[in-house]
This record gives sequence, structure tokens and C-alpha cells, in this order.
Amino acid sequence: MGPLGKGFLSIDNRTLSIVVFSLFFSWLLAFPFQGQVLYAIADLYDMDVYSMIYGTMAAQFAGLLICGFIIKTMKAAKHLMLFSIILCIMGSCLFFFTPSILWSISLPVMSFFASGCVAAWGFYFKSFTPSSERMKTAADGLIYSNILMIILNMTAILLSPFLGLAMSLLMLVLAFLSATLLPDKEQTDLTQKCVEPNKLTAPINVVNPVRPLIFLCLFIVIITINSGLMYQVTNPAFGHLQWLVSWYWAVPYIIALYIMKNLPGRISRTYILYVAIAMIGFSFIFFMVLDRSAAAYLVVNTLMLGACGVYDLFWWSILGEMLDLGKNPARILGMGLSANVLGVLAGGMLGMAITTTDAKNISPSVVALAVVFVILILLPPLHKRLSILLKNHVFLTVLSEMSPVEQSKTMDSFARIGNLTERESEIASLLLKGRTYKMIASELYLSENTIKTHIKNIYSKYNIKSKMELVNLLLVKDKKRN
Repeated sequence: MGPLGKGFLSIDNRTLSIVVFSLFFSWLLAFPFQGQVLYAIADLYDMDVYSMIYGTMAAQFAGLLICGFIIKTMKAAKHLMLFSIILCIMGSCLFFFTPSILWSISLPVMSFFASGCVAAWGFYFKSFTPSSERMKTAADGLIYSNILMIILNMTAILLSPFLGLAMSLLMLVLAFLSATLLPDKEQTDLTQKCVEPNKLTAPINVVNPVRPLIFLCLFIVIITINSGLMYQVTNPAFGHLQWLVSWYWAVPYIIALYIMKNLPGRISRTYILYVAIAMIGFSFIFFMVLDRSAAAYLVVNTLMLGACGVYDLFWWSILGEMLDLGKNPARILGMGLSANVLGVLAGGMLGMAITTTDAKNISPSVVALAVVFVILILLPPLHKRLSILLKNHVFLTVLSEMSPVEQSKTMDSFARIGNLTERESEIASLLLKGRTYKMIASELYLSENTIKTHIKNIYSKYNIKSKMELVNLLLVKDKKRN
């Protein structure tokens, strides 16, 4: 446990890691990453910071990629996080003064180390959240950071840019104080510990993380091009609705995250992904045909940001489960998030090219819609290439795609291979359907510790170490049966 104090002031390491992420990420969203606090300050001096933003995003991309090759232990990760937060505090203070060359220098420097800080957080994401619970941790971090971002944005836009900056600095100070309480040694979850070999001799095809990660990054780049287009094409069109935009912008995103986080395990998330694709398309269609009223903004933004919430949680949670496939979680998380930044950067540059073109007959919304349809065409083959990876994940579980009869036959045969007891077979079936430890415990009226013990025994009987390998073993068995 990572104590913040004694008695009722204590807080577990998982919660503490979410607090640190939420506080720091809220500053990142509100300030250097297309943040409204930065734009509000720049407006005071009639400055155009768009060119600075692209350099800032390039620095974020580099920081995310490089961090994983430098930071290799949790101790180093904690040191980088503390150093990065202090550097960001110092750099942010420069914006209380009139514009100077220091602004242009501090933004990319802060962004580089801030991104490294987020990637380094992957050590805590992996160590203190069980694999089956990482979707909820990701959702919590994104929800809380976006709520804080809304508060910072509204303060900067509606009250005072410098008050918004001061509050963003408060987020950094609180993040630093919280980060000092994080441990610098890794913790291994009970279900991830090594198990003793048994008589099971069937080979296990463990997924090589390199190829799935590359395809996942390609997926992220393509889907987040929409975000860049949104920043450059749709958001400026509703700039006159400053009060509404300042608080409603991220609301559909937060709602989508909350709904996806709390969906019952029996509901297939696969179909929701395709609904989200359609939402993106309809968002640009409505942007093209509707006016620029408040009602139109509510429709366009709700569809776009709701879809973004679904897809962000999708790939964030996949990255979370992929952390178990490599020794360095900062490298895996950094690569995935760098793909997100690259997609936003590419979409932003495309949006700028569209809106600044001299060709009068080119409509930005039509071009943006064409890009969306290209994405719709590309997503199915990408989805297919990722199918092996996704079958290990709550969005696409193995057994949910089978009929009830097939499920029963497959699990009976699978249980006999591992010589599972009736209770172990029942728990394995629920685990493969995407249930979390807490959900299984609730469904079977058992404690979570009892469920963890059963799962440890299941892994031991199959001579495996994780849910990932359990799914791979079931896939091998199902292929042989067919």
C-alpha cells in the first residue's frame, strides 16, 4: 500500500497512480496539447500559436517514443516523473510574463518531458492494476483528467487566462506531491506470478507483441486523424459559441467513457466499435448540412466526441493488457500514445491544408468526410489483422462469439485438458468471456481473494502465467477441434 497518511488518510497504490495521472494529464490537455489555457493567454497578446502547437506535438511524439528506450525500471520512471513535473511547473510560470523567445523554447521542452512522464506512468499502470481491471483504470484516469480540464478551460475562457494558468499550476503541484508518495519498486499481481510446470505438454502459442503492437499503432494513427480534423475544421467553426464550447466540448467524451466502463460483460463491445465509426461519419455529415447554431454544435460534438470516447478507451485498454507482453511497459505505452499524437498531428496538418487552400471550390467538410470514409474502408482489414490480439480483450472475447452449445462443448473439452474442477471450469469460462475478478466474485457469490486463488490454480494446471496465455491456449484447442 502507498500511504498518504495514517488511518483513514491511507490510499492504495492503484488509486494513487490514477490521481497522479489525472492531475498531470489535466494540465497536459489544458495547456500544451491544443489547450484552451494556452490559447486564452495567446489571445491576450493577439498571438497565433498554431505554428508553435505543431512543434509542441512533434516534441510530444518524440518524448513518448524515446522514454521507453531510456526508462527501464520503476525507480527511473518515478525520478523522470518528478523531474518532468518540476520542469513543467517552471516552464508554465514563464507564461505569466509577456511573450518572448522563452515561450517558443519552453513549450517543446515541457511537452517532450511531459510525454515521457506519461509513458513512464506505464510502470504503475502495469504493476498496480491487474490486467483484467486496466480498462477501468484507463477509464478513470481519462474521465477525471477531462473533468479537471473542463474546469481549467472554463476558468481561462470565462474568468481569466492567468487564473486558468494558476489553476493548471496547482494541478502540477498536486501531481508532484502525489507522485512523491508513489513506490519505486514493482509489485507483481498474484495471477502474474510464475507457476510450477505440470504434466500438460500441449504447446502454447504466446502472441509476439511486436506485430500486434505495430498494427494497433497503425489503427490508432488512422482513427485519431479525426481528432486532428476536429481541432482544425469543426472546432473553429463554432468558435463564436465560446461559453458552450468551454464546458460542453469534452462532456460526450466523458459520458461515453463512463458508459463503456460500466457495460455489463455480456454486452458485446464489438458492435459498439462499429456504431462509433458511424457516429464519426454522421458527425461530419451534420457538420456539412447544418448551420453554426448551438443546436448544431450539440449534435456534431456529441457524435464526434462520443465516438472518440469509445475508441480511446478501446485502444487504451488494449495497450493496458499488452503491457504484460513486454518487460518495459513505458515502451509499449509510449509507442501506443505516440501513435495517437501522430494521428492528431497528421489530421491537424491536413485540416490546416484544407482550410488555407486557395481553391474556392473545395469544401473542408467534404474533404473531411472523404477522409472519414477512407478510414471506414481501412478499418475492417485492420480489425481483421488485430483479431488475434482483440480476442484476448474484453472488446472481443473468445467465447462471446460462439453459440451457447459451442461454448459448453469447448469449455468441457478445455477443462478436461487441464483437469479443472467444476468450480475452476466455471471461473475459467467467465474469465474467457471478459468478466473481471470483481464481476466473477459477484456472480458466484465468492470473495475476490477466493477467485484469485482459483485463477492461480487454473494457470498452474495449464503451466501458464496470464489470461493472455489462457486465451491463446483455448484458440489453439478450438482450431484443432475445427
